[in-house]
Amino acid sequence: MRDLLRRFTPYDETGGYLRGFVIALAAAAFLTFAGAFGTGDAPFGVRAAYWLTLMVVGYVFGSFIVRFFFHGARRSWPTWLRVVAASLLMAIPFTALVSVGSSLFFGSRMQPASLPVLFVPVLSVCLALTAINTIVETRRTAITHASPQPPKFLERLPLKLRGADVWAVEAEDHYLRLHTSKGQDLILMRLADAVAELEGIEGAQVHRSWWVARDAITDAKRGDGRATLTLKDGAEVPVSRTYAGLLRERGWI
Repeated sequence: MRDLLRRFTPYDETGGYLRGFVIALAAAAFLTFAGAFGTGDAPFGVRAAYWLTLMVVGYVFGSFIVRFFFHGARRSWPTWLRVVAASLLMAIPFTALVSVGSSLFFGSRMQPASLPVLFVPVLSVCLALTAINTIVETRRTAITHASPQPPKFLERLPLKLRGADVWAVEAEDHYLRLHTSKGQDLILMRLADAVAELEGIEGAQVHRSWWVARDAITDAKRGDGRATLTLKDGAEVPVSRTYAGLLRERGWI
């Protein structure tokens, strides 16, 4: 079941299948307690089983339909149109399924002529759940793809280095020597403060006087119990024993 959902649910890349399943369970609980669409007279256990079955089966079935409308060329359609189209296509066969479920759980037999009347509430539920899932995934995607704030340290780069990749920061007395893709320069700052502001760039302090960006390393050598990193600008950075263990765990040396 899990593999089926992961394969066919449109948002399976980041756990969307689980979010959709939780929404289906929440809908089943709401419809059960509300006694929706005339099910309130049935025993609680019966209507709970009825709505849970319909919501879970509907979710799995709907995953196939929604995937069709939210992938490929149809992604260019307006969102509201995709929601309506997917809901309509879901509601047609699901109306027959609800009819069969009502017969099995409640013993009610529906005539074929009553199916168009049943179609309206089925469509309303399909629209509601498809819209809720779409809103949830749209908001999640927007948050996921929101541009992160650049590291604060980049604001401290001298004008001639603005826009450069920071390769390393080297402490020299009360100054820091910046090793970047646009060259070097000095700024007045403590290394500890710089390390804190460099958060957001994959890197690490490798020596009491050095912070190095992971992408700046072109070579790593070990010998005589010590390690040395070579950067893109040719600088050789010593790795102290204090930080060597952490770098080995990260696979840097």
